[in-house]
Amino acid sequence: MAGTVSTCFFFVFLLSLLLPFQISAEESSEKEFVLTLDHSNFHDTVSKHDFIVVEFYAPWCGHCKKLAPEYEKAASILSSHDPPIVLAKVDANEEKNKDLASQYDVKGFPTINILRNGGKNVQEYKGPREADGIVDYLKKQSGPASTEIKSADEATAFIGENKVAIVGVFPKFSGEEFDNFSALAEKLRSDYDFGHTLNAKLLPRGESSVSGPVVRLFKPFDELFVDFQDFNVEALEKFVEESSTPVVTVFNNEPSNHPFVVKFFNSPNAKAMLFINFTAEGAEAIKSKYREAAEQYKQQGVSFLVGDVESSQGAFQYFGLKEEQVPLIIIQHNDGKKFFKPNLEADHIPTWLKAYKDGHVAPFVKSEPIPETNDEPVKVVVGASLEDIVFKSGKNGMYFFFYLVLFHGYQMDFGIHCALNKKYHIIGCKL
Repeated sequence: MAGTVSTCFFFVFLLSLLLPFQISAEESSEKEFVLTLDHSNFHDTVSKHDFIVVEFYAPWCGHCKKLAPEYEKAASILSSHDPPIVLAKVDANEEKNKDLASQYDVKGFPTINILRNGGKNVQEYKGPREADGIVDYLKKQSGPASTEIKSADEATAFIGENKVAIVGVFPKFSGEEFDNFSALAEKLRSDYDFGHTLNAKLLPRGESSVSGPVVRLFKPFDELFVDFQDFNVEALEKFVEESSTPVVTVFNNEPSNHPFVVKFFNSPNAKAMLFINFTAEGAEAIKSKYREAAEQYKQQGVSFLVGDVESSQGAFQYFGLKEEQVPLIIIQHNDGKKFFKPNLEADHIPTWLKAYKDGHVAPFVKSEPIPETNDEPVKVVVGASLEDIVFKSGKNGMYFFFYLVLFHGYQMDFGIHCALNKKYHIIGCKL
C-alpha cells in the first residue's frame, strides 16, 4: 500500500510541475475579474467599497477548486452591473493571511462574506455556488433590503410558493415603524426576502382591509401566514425567527425543504428526530401524534424533525441506527447526549417524550455489541461497556482509542494512546 500511495503522490507532484507549461499564452493573458487580496491590501481595498464580496479559500480545498471558475464567471458578469459588484478572494492558507482569516471567523473553506459600508457590516453569503445563481443573489443583495410591491402580480411573484417572505403593510413609507422594519430587513436580508406595500389588497393571503402598520410573514407550511404589529426591532426579529420555523421540519428529497432542515440543525435547541417510512401503513397516525407533541413542547427548548427513511441514510450511519428499528425517535443534545426510542407506535410518543422531559430516559450510547468472551490480556472496550470496565473498575490502565477512516480509498487507523491513573485523569497521551 505504501508503494501505491508513493506512486500516487509522485504523479500528483509531476502533474503540478507540468501543468503550468500546458496553459496557452492566450489563456494566461486573460483578464481575471476576481481581485486577489492579502494582508497588505485587504483593508485598504475593502474600505473603498460600499459592497464587496470576499471568498476565503485554501488551494487544497476541493470545494474551493470547484467554486473557482463559477466565482470568476460571476465576477466577469457583475463587473458590468450598474454599479459594478466586486468579487475578491483571499488565500487563507497563507501564513501571512492567518490573522485576517481569524478576524473574519474563517473556520472552513470556502467561507464567503458580503462586506458593506467599507467593511463595517459583515454578512455571511448564503446563496448558490454556480455562476448564474451567484449573479442573481448578489444583484438582490446589493439593492434595497426591502422591495416595494405595487401590484398583485408583483406580490405573487415575490412571495412564491416554497419560501418565507416578510411583507410590511404601511399607510406611508416613513415613520418609526417603517424605519424599524427597514432596519430589520437590512439585518436579516441574507436570510429572508423583505417587501413593503401601501395596499394589503395586493397580497394573496390575509386580511385585505388592514392599512397597517403590520408585518405579514408568508410561509409554505403550518398556518401559511401570520401577522405581527409590535415594531420594536428585537420583538420583530424574534417574531420572524420563530414564525419562520416549522412546528415539524420535514426531511426528504424535496429541495425546497432543505433551507428549513439547515435551520433545524443550526438551532440551539435539543433536536428530536422521528425517522419513518413515509409510505408505510400507519405512518400518518404516527406523524400526527408526533406533531401534537411538537406543538406541546415547541416552547420548551426542543425542535422537531420528521425524516423519511429513504432520505436519511446518512443520519442512520452517523447515529448507528438500523432500518429494522423504524419507526424510531432519537433526540440529540448540543453536548452530544442522545436519547433513543426504537420500534415505536403512535401511542408511545407522548408518554416517551414526557419521560424524556422528566429525566427518566437514560442516554443512548452508540456501541458495538459487548464481546461474549473478553478474557484475553488486552480487554476489548466498547461504548456499552466503557462505564463498567474503565470508570467503575477501580484499576489503573493503559487504553488505546482508535477509529478507522477512508482516505482517498485507503483504510487507515488513527489511535490515541493514553495512560490513566486511578482517578481516571489522563497523565500522558501521544498520537
